[in-house]
Amino acid sequence: MSMETTAIGTTPPGTSGEQQASRWVERMFAGIAPRYDLANHLLSFNIDKSWRRVLVGRLAPVLHNPDARVLDLCCGTGDVLIDLQAAARACVMGADFCRPMLASAQRKLLAKGFCVPLLEADALELPLACNTLDAVTIAFGFRNLSNYRNGLSELYRVLKPGGVLAILEFSHPRGALIRAAYGCYSRLLLPAVGWLVAGSWQAYSYLPGSIRKFPSAERFRTMMLETGFVEARFELLTGGIAALHIASKIPGSRCSPKPG
Repeated sequence: MSMETTAIGTTPPGTSGEQQASRWVERMFAGIAPRYDLANHLLSFNIDKSWRRVLVGRLAPVLHNPDARVLDLCCGTGDVLIDLQAAARACVMGADFCRPMLASAQRKLLAKGFCVPLLEADALELPLACNTLDAVTIAFGFRNLSNYRNGLSELYRVLKPGGVLAILEFSHPRGALIRAAYGCYSRLLLPAVGWLVAGSWQAYSYLPGSIRKFPSAERFRTMMLETGFVEARFELLTGGIAALHIASKIPGSRCSPKPG
C-alpha cells in the first residue's frame, strides 16, 4: 500500500468533520497529560532527545538573535520549549490548545528557572497578527491538526517575511527491515506500553494510525511549497522514522489581515 495520503487532516476513530476531530484530539491529550512524558520517553527509547537537538541546531541563527520572536506551537508538556529557551537569546513563547498539557509545561519551565509566556490557542486560528514571528516550531503535533493545508496557511500568515517554519514530525521509514520492525512496534508494543504507563490504549493506538495517514516527506514538502513557502526541504532522521521539515516565508511578502 502506498504511503501517500489524501487526508485533509487527522481523522480519529468515530469522528466526522474537522471540529469533532479537533475536540477528540484535545480530550485525548488532556487524558494522558499526567503521564505523557514518561510514556513518550519510554516509547521512543529517548531518541526523541536527539531529534530535538537537530531541530534546535537548525534554528540557531534565529535563536541567537535577541530581537527575534519564536513560537513553539503544539508545545505539549514543554520539552522542545525548554530546549529552545536554553539555547536562545530570542524571545521564546509556547502555545497549545490543551490546558492540562500547558499546565505541565508551566511546572517544568518553572522548575528549570525559565519564565516563558504560554498561550492557550488553536493552531488553526492563532490570536496573532500577520507578520508577527521570526520562527515557528512544531514537534510531533502537526499531524494532529484537523486540516493540514489550513494549518500551513495559518503559520504562513503569522510568520514575518523571511521567517522560518520548522516542523519535526513522524514519517515513513525507508528500508524494508526498519519499516517492518517499526510496523510491529507501532501496532503492538506502542499501544500496550501506552496503556500500561499512561492508562490509555486508545491514545497510543491512535498514534500509529495518524502516522500512517500523514503525507510522505516528499508530499509534505510539496504542500509547503503550494502554500507559498520557499526553500522547503526535509531531513530524514533515524532511517526515516522522523523528518525535520524546514521552509521560509517569501521575503517581502504580505498577508491579508485575519478575518474577524
